Amino acid sequence: MRICFNVFVCLLVILFLSNCGIGDRPAESGSDADNSRPVVVGGERQIWTKQQANAWYAHQGWLVGANFLPSNAINQLEMWQAESFDTATINRELGWAQSLGMNTMRVFLHDLLHQQDSLGFYQRMDTFLDIASRHKIRPLFVFFDSCWDPFPKTGKQRDPKPYTHNSGWVQSPGQAALKDSSQYPRLEAYVKGTVKRFAEDDRILGWDLWNEPDNMTGAAYEKVEIANKVDYVLVLLKKTFGWARSQHPSQPLTSGIWKGNYPVYDSLDRMQKLQIDESDIISFHSYDSAAKFERLISYLEPYGKPILCTEYMARPNGSTFEGSLPIGKKYNIGMYNWGFVDGKSQTIYPWDSWTKKYNSEPPLWFHDIFRRDGKPYREDEVKVIRSLTATAP
Repeated sequence: MRICFNVFVCLLVILFLSNCGIGDRPAESGSDADNSRPVVVGGERQIWTKQQANAWYAHQGWLVGANFLPSNAINQLEMWQAESFDTATINRELGWAQSLGMNTMRVFLHDLLHQQDSLGFYQRMDTFLDIASRHKIRPLFVFFDSCWDPFPKTGKQRDPKPYTHNSGWVQSPGQAALKDSSQYPRLEAYVKGTVKRFAEDDRILGWDLWNEPDNMTGAAYEKVEIANKVDYVLVLLKKTFGWARSQHPSQPLTSGIWKGNYPVYDSLDRMQKLQIDESDIISFHSYDSAAKFERLISYLEPYGKPILCTEYMARPNGSTFEGSLPIGKKYNIGMYNWGFVDGKSQTIYPWDSWTKKYNSEPPLWFHDIFRRDGKPYREDEVKVIRSLTATAP
């Protein structure tokens, strides 16, 4: 009788534990569970494990694309604002991307677009996603950016400064919002609202939360940047990861390390450690030679997660399609070159065009692949890209 009672009690305990979800732990490598799904603990979406990240990546194929801005937009605001949102140009230029075999694009958003008209902003994002989807392109969206002009304003954007690299690009958030914690609820609403709206949208590849967060913009704006900018960004980037995860996105989150060497974790600075620790997948930038590009990959591989190179290709620096793209394919690194069509961003000119005077097209383009009429800058580069993506001309 006692034996039967004990068996009965054991069965009750087993039934209770199974109903409490004790088995709902992150799946281990080699299990039959769907490792690609986000794990939620205590109502919070967790940072992806190596197994989850790699299970997701296994379904993506080799990712190849560019940092995309329509040629008739000088910055993120001009791309997305209602009065200058140009679906015809976007469709045409994404068609050129598809012709190269590109299947993704890195695309910058801006917090002021959400403040200006959140519903209209979301509708335009949805329109963009429809266009991109028709071209079999899935964007990696960027929320914030620490590069160039720290004083963004909505409305009509200024004309390009002649022969100057990215003369109209603006930071997000701007300096005023970055220093003012009373504006953080607005930034929180932007991140949470956007991720929530598209959290299950399979047209989106992922979310890049902050581009080059500790970039001080060099000679272009060094006189107006705040000296302790990085201290503000560190706090806000940590919050941003939490805001995005709280909406349980099915897509991965990342923020790319972009400077120096980082052979081991202990060699990372505090910003890089935050970026690595909080990211579902690893991302980085390299405008270096093929040899250094491959060396940087070797530093990142031990983290055991998928890797995206979200910026590369600066011809005078020795960062080229011929040198870097085959290495990216060899290691299955997602590859996004900077620039696509020569336009109002004028990134065919080098970074030093802020301090050095140019009067005509440079003898060697810094970035970009196409002229505005769709003609490639270099036919041999287009052939390299197509050969590696296995796209017929």
